[in-house]
Amino acid sequence: MILVTGASGHLGANLVRRLLADGHEVRALVRPRETVVEALAGLPVRRVVGDVRDPAAVAAAVDGCESVHHCAARVSTTARGHRGVHAVNVLGTRNVLDAARRCGVRRIVVTGSFSATGWEPGRPATERDLHYPFGAHTPYTRSKVLVEHECCKAAAQGLEVVVAVSTAIVGPHDYVPSRMGRALLDFAHGRLRACLPGGFEFVSAQDIVQGHLLAMERGVPGHKYLLSTGFRTVDQMMDLYARVTGRRKPPLRLPAPLMEALARLAEGPRAVLAPHREARFTPAAVRFLRSERRADCSLAREVLGYRPTGIATAVEQAYRCFVDRGLVERRGARPYAGRPGRVAEPGPR
Repeated sequence: MILVTGASGHLGANLVRRLLADGHEVRALVRPRETVVEALAGLPVRRVVGDVRDPAAVAAAVDGCESVHHCAARVSTTARGHRGVHAVNVLGTRNVLDAARRCGVRRIVVTGSFSATGWEPGRPATERDLHYPFGAHTPYTRSKVLVEHECCKAAAQGLEVVVAVSTAIVGPHDYVPSRMGRALLDFAHGRLRACLPGGFEFVSAQDIVQGHLLAMERGVPGHKYLLSTGFRTVDQMMDLYARVTGRRKPPLRLPAPLMEALARLAEGPRAVLAPHREARFTPAAVRFLRSERRADCSLAREVLGYRPTGIATAVEQAYRCFVDRGLVERRGARPYAGRPGRVAEPGPR
């Protein structure tokens, strides 16, 4: 039996399907309001109702499982909600790790965040780059740094724990949807009016799932592995969106400093008028894009045998999934004509 936490999230929903396809028995820890969710509908998954913040519920979910994929997290790029983010991400991870150790779980893979890895401008980041704690970090980034600390502590106590570091996920079965999924939906409906320069590391849902499975099988306990499909600029992503949706790219291209300033101005009113709604662009999100951080996945390739596929295919799969679910009407899209496993996209890598 394999436990997946966060099974209704983007990574979790794809991971559950892969595990089932591989013939595994899967148990999913879901919150009470997620007991009937589209992400798990019709799947032969044993659901355990609970919250990672509840040690007793976590212990009940872990008991009897051979391995655990801990994907549950509260993702945010805002500076608000730090207590909730810390409770879910840090204390929740501690609860899962403690339960795994007490229940004799063979191995656990915990999802990490690329934002918690250090970097030096001008070169790709590696697993050895230390996080710089004195920068302008979001509560989410700080929490994921502490998640890695909890994993190291658990490894020192004898638990086989491996951290699979995710970059920005793109792909199907995005039921929340994620920030990237909302951007694709906005593009498909003609609501995305402007874009900004910059870029980031993206990982296809297929690749991050494969990375989790490889980390479970081959990862060195106490280590982490960066998992990315490749770096893409915002312009390159807009080209892919245009290709799969049949719509034109946004007519406006705003300078990043202006976009960051507008995002800061909107923070106050949004906190009052829509406190529970996350903005498409926050100052932190703009900073991430402006930094154009790149990842070196050499360690995952060498140790795990990780072989990433392509972002273009992942975007097509994400769009097709939205169409199949009735969230967008398919237009005259041009199918991706590149070779499988390769990305034929304009612009530098």
